[in-house]
Amino acid sequence: MRAAERAGAAMIHIDVMDGRFVPEITMGPVVVRAVRRATALPLDVHLMVVEPERQVRAFAEAGAARLAAHVEASPHLYQTIQQIRALGVEPAVALNPATPLEEIEWVLPVVTAVLVMTVEPGSGGQPFIPEMLAKIRGLADLRRSRGLGFEIAVDGGLGPDTASSVVQAGASVLVAGTAVFGAPDGVDAAMARLRAAVRPVRRPS
Repeated sequence: MRAAERAGAAMIHIDVMDGRFVPEITMGPVVVRAVRRATALPLDVHLMVVEPERQVRAFAEAGAARLAAHVEASPHLYQTIQQIRALGVEPAVALNPATPLEEIEWVLPVVTAVLVMTVEPGSGGQPFIPEMLAKIRGLADLRRSRGLGFEIAVDGGLGPDTASSVVQAGASVLVAGTAVFGAPDGVDAAMARLRAAVRPVRRPS
């Protein structure tokens, strides 16, 4: 976490997996609390869990600045978003590659960010799904046509070879795991490569 902070990361993205919504089991509120102590950066917590409404309070109290719940896991999505906001945390909605934008259009005015998965959730190191660029562009078009201000975050398969096309499509937040923490020459060099890849890119307004 501290290496990413020194390298200029804007936030720390934490994947929470419950072994049900996705096969793996990962970090819970105790780990998020420890990360909160280790960095001054905002914690962007991605809930890949069923019934996220049962978990948001624990993660908010652990120090999350933003909580993303999956539309596929949230039968009462609007209520979950309002619950997150009432806890003083920024609400976000996440959607899987197979989920169309129509599933989240109706909550766009009440979220701070949309997290577009560009790989299947639950496992790091997967290749970027290029067909997701059209989804990112479509989301950027919706944001522009409706005069909304949510951020478009993209998660999965991001590296120097994919980052520029994602930003050009409309993304404003890039979530990179393997490309940063798995780089053989370290976090600083990996972050510099990502920045260099997107520096000349102009996003649609």
